[in-house]
Amino acid sequence: MKKIVLGALALIALLVLFFGFFWVLDNKISNFEGPAELYVRRGDTPESVIASIAAQTVIKHPRSLERAFRDKEVEKYMKPGHYRIGRAHSSVYVARMLIYNWQTPVKLTLAGTLRRKPDIARKIAVQMMVDSAEVMAAFNDSALLAKFGVTPSTMFALLMPDTYEVYWTDGMDMILRRQKAAIDAFWTHERDSLAAAAGLSRMQVTILASIVKGESNYEPEFPKIAGVYLNRLRIGMKLQADPTIAFCYDYDMTRVLNRHLLIDSPYNTYRYAGLPPGPICVPTRACLDAVLRPDTSSGYLFFCADPAFNGSHRFAGTYAGHLRNAREYQSALNRRNAEKRKESV
Repeated sequence: MKKIVLGALALIALLVLFFGFFWVLDNKISNFEGPAELYVRRGDTPESVIASIAAQTVIKHPRSLERAFRDKEVEKYMKPGHYRIGRAHSSVYVARMLIYNWQTPVKLTLAGTLRRKPDIARKIAVQMMVDSAEVMAAFNDSALLAKFGVTPSTMFALLMPDTYEVYWTDGMDMILRRQKAAIDAFWTHERDSLAAAAGLSRMQVTILASIVKGESNYEPEFPKIAGVYLNRLRIGMKLQADPTIAFCYDYDMTRVLNRHLLIDSPYNTYRYAGLPPGPICVPTRACLDAVLRPDTSSGYLFFCADPAFNGSHRFAGTYAGHLRNAREYQSALNRRNAEKRKESV
C-alpha cells in the first residue's frame, strides 16, 4: 500500500512538474528573438497572425504560441488593431494583448500637397484601418462635419498638417476630433486678437491662408503674399488669385490660361470680389500665421515668379512695375523652353 501511495505521489509530482513547465513556458518565458509589428484586421485568424509574427522574427517555441492562442480562445476574442510584440513577451501575454486590445499607437501624418479630398483620403487610408471610401464619405457628411463647425465645402479648415499619435483602428469621428483639437490649440487668444484686429474671422483667415499656400511653398515669402491679398481686399480690388482658378478645375491643369478665367464660379476671384466661400486647400500653420502677421507696410499689390526659377517671387506696388517683372519672367521662360527644345533634338 505504501508503495502505491508513493507511486501515486511521484506521478502527481511528475504531472505537476510537466504542466508546471508548460505553464512557465507559456506565461513567463520570452518566446521571441526580436520585435514584430502586427496589423490585425477583421477576418484575420490566429494562424495568419502567427505567420505574420514568424515572417518578422524567430518564434522560439511555436507550439507554445499555438497552445496559448488555443487556450485563451484568441480566434473568438481577438480584436483588430496595431500591436507591437517585444523580445520579452511571452506567448500568453501576446494572446492577452490581442484579446484585450492592448494596442500600440501609430503615427498619422498629414503633410505635402493637401488640396483634393480624394488625395487626402488616400493619405489617411494608407496609414489607418479605414479605407479611402470611408474617409471620403466623412468628408462629405454634413451632419458629421457640423459637429466640428464646418461643411463639406469648408472642411479643409478642419485639417491641420502635422503628425498625430492615434490608434490604427480609430474611425473618422475620432480622427476628426484630433484635427479639431489641433485647430483649437492653434487658435490662441493672441491669434484670435490678431484676426479680430484685421477684421477677419477664423474661417476668413483660413481661406486666405489656403490661397497663400496655393501660391507658394517658399515659407519666407508667405507674409508678403498674404500682404498683397490683404492690400487688395483693403482697397476693394479683386484678389485675382490663380490658385482659386485651379481649384475651380479640380487642379486638373498645369497652367492657368485666359480661357480658364471665364468660368462662372464663386471661387473665381477674377470675376467675383472678396474672398471665395471656402478654403481651396489645407493651409499650414505658417500660412495661417502669415495672414495673421502679414507684410502689408510695403504696399505691394502684385507679384510674379522670379525669372531665376528659384521658387521665389518679385513683388511690385504698381501695375507698371508688375508688367516689367512679368516681361522679365516671360523672357526667361521663353529662353529656358528654347534650350529644352534644343536639348531634345
